[in-house]
Amino acid sequence: MNFDIQHAIQILERTPAVIESMLSGISPVWYTADEGENTWSPFDIVGHLIHGEKTDWIERAAIILSDQQDKTFRPFDRFAQFGHSKGKTLEQLIGEFRDLRRKNLEHLKKLAVTPDTFPRKGVHPALGEVTLSQLLATWTVHDLGHIGQIARVMAKQYKTEVGPWIEYLPILTLK
Repeated sequence: MNFDIQHAIQILERTPAVIESMLSGISPVWYTADEGENTWSPFDIVGHLIHGEKTDWIERAAIILSDQQDKTFRPFDRFAQFGHSKGKTLEQLIGEFRDLRRKNLEHLKKLAVTPDTFPRKGVHPALGEVTLSQLLATWTVHDLGHIGQIARVMAKQYKTEVGPWIEYLPILTLK
């Protein structure tokens, strides 16, 4: 499938509700669990998504679409959520993510992204030149990847409890 902004928005606008449905009101044992050392819990993942809403996707799209000469993106801190989320509840994070995403999608629509703007480029600090369509496709896949990660982390909490059925549950053997 070729990139289509309307198809991407269908996923991007649903992500907060999916995460809220998965995590809101459940026991902390589910959303604070992780997969071991140097891995993230669902709580951490929501914080990471918030940081992306604040500093990544829309900021980078605006740089690409701007008239400025230097189109280099600021590096993204993949671990900023640990400081930002400290002292907050999961419900606060879910609400913050929902509100930021709504505002960012409104802003995206104001940027007047069209197929004619898809090839415009920015410069990623590690990857080099990237197009607007690649950035927006990545935003979409990033959401889907973290939804999958949340499900995988939660599923792995019962990895040993499923006994021999693990053979039929590939989510428990994914890394």
